[in-house]
Amino acid sequence: MLWSTKRFGSFSFYREVLSIALPVMLQQLIMSMVSLIDNFMVAGLGDISMAAVNVANQLNFISIVIINAVCGAGGIYLAQFKGADNADGMQHAYRFKVIFSCSVSFLYGILCWTIPEQMLRMMTMGNEAQEAIVTIGARYLRLTAFTLFPVAISMSIGTSFREIGLPKIPLVISVLATVVNTIGNWFLIYGNLGAPRLEVPGAAIATIIARFFETGLFLIYMHTQKTSFFVGFSKISAINPGLIREILTKSAMMFLAEASWISSETIMTALYNGRGGAEVVAGMAAGWTIANIFFLLFGGIWITTAVVIGGTLGAGKLEEAQIKAEWIKSGSVAAGCIIALLGAVAATLLIPLVFSNLTLAARSISLGLVYVILIYLPLWSLLNALFAICRAGGDTATGMYADVSVNTLLFVPGAFILALATTLDPVLMFALLKTSDLAKYAIARYFFKKKRWVRNLTK
Repeated sequence: MLWSTKRFGSFSFYREVLSIALPVMLQQLIMSMVSLIDNFMVAGLGDISMAAVNVANQLNFISIVIINAVCGAGGIYLAQFKGADNADGMQHAYRFKVIFSCSVSFLYGILCWTIPEQMLRMMTMGNEAQEAIVTIGARYLRLTAFTLFPVAISMSIGTSFREIGLPKIPLVISVLATVVNTIGNWFLIYGNLGAPRLEVPGAAIATIIARFFETGLFLIYMHTQKTSFFVGFSKISAINPGLIREILTKSAMMFLAEASWISSETIMTALYNGRGGAEVVAGMAAGWTIANIFFLLFGGIWITTAVVIGGTLGAGKLEEAQIKAEWIKSGSVAAGCIIALLGAVAATLLIPLVFSNLTLAARSISLGLVYVILIYLPLWSLLNALFAICRAGGDTATGMYADVSVNTLLFVPGAFILALATTLDPVLMFALLKTSDLAKYAIARYFFKKKRWVRNLTK
């Protein structure tokens, strides 16, 4: 090693980490840029349209989180089976992802088609522009329901490639899908070059086209290259029932943690959506769009940890995994600090430029939210590292204990108290409520040190 300490790894270690993380982060950056471009184009239609699309996407985000949890559950095993060079195990883990991700998409799709107005009203209670937001948002939600199955399949395949150390494949495919989405938006939202001007529905149709295009590319690559986890759709149901039970049993706490987190975030979003009119929804949505660019760090942390720690544990090198875990923790905090500093400068310049068509009030809310998020970024980077390390070794209880206890006892009650008993603006509400993450860190650190995650799951 060129240089290392107990807390920080060698330069060669971080080069290895970056070789895994950067393609994933770049792919997420591209996906965030798609969202940024979407919001930039929709923002040109005004605060109402921007608010409607983003409230609908707040609901869509719930399904994405659940699908991501499913892929994460299967990914724990896929990464360790890769470390053990067990192709059959990798295929069964991939089958789990596809079957359960598509099941989630089917159930959520039914809701999008049958009760979109009710779901949108729940998210905009007390908002002065509720009816206008619901009318536009319901049509957008019904259309984007067509993307649910392609998204489930693409996420199952893309995460599997990353878990076997091939992140460049989903990166290239995402770049191509992004180009399709952007071109589709340009044609269909504003009706350029003789295309129909569809406005918000045009954004939804462009997304549908891009998602089917992305899934098609993944499937073509899978069929032609015969990757190690490849299973044709005709054999997708031939999964080992024992492995399903094991994954569900070990991942039950992970699903509970994700459910607790997304429920608390959805409640908070619904509460601050009611603190004004369309400018509040649009401003907060614009802020989160910018923040998602900085959150690409978390994706890098998770996939790096799954590959490095999961693979090391799967190879039976338990002590080496513990050393590398410390290096990942420290590197995550350092990266969070750097991105926070650079992000503050970028947001100050970017928000007035990208969202110039939003009202001044909406832009002010957006900038304030981003500043608060960047203050918390180093802490959240450390939390993600702790949770990812524990999950790589099959310890899903740590995330559950931290998320469920803090969200149930502190975050959600605090959100209702601030919403009902104060007149605080949504940015200050968010800033105060997120101090509860300090309690999450204390809990996560305690269980991390108990080393329940130091296990080889392939034996």
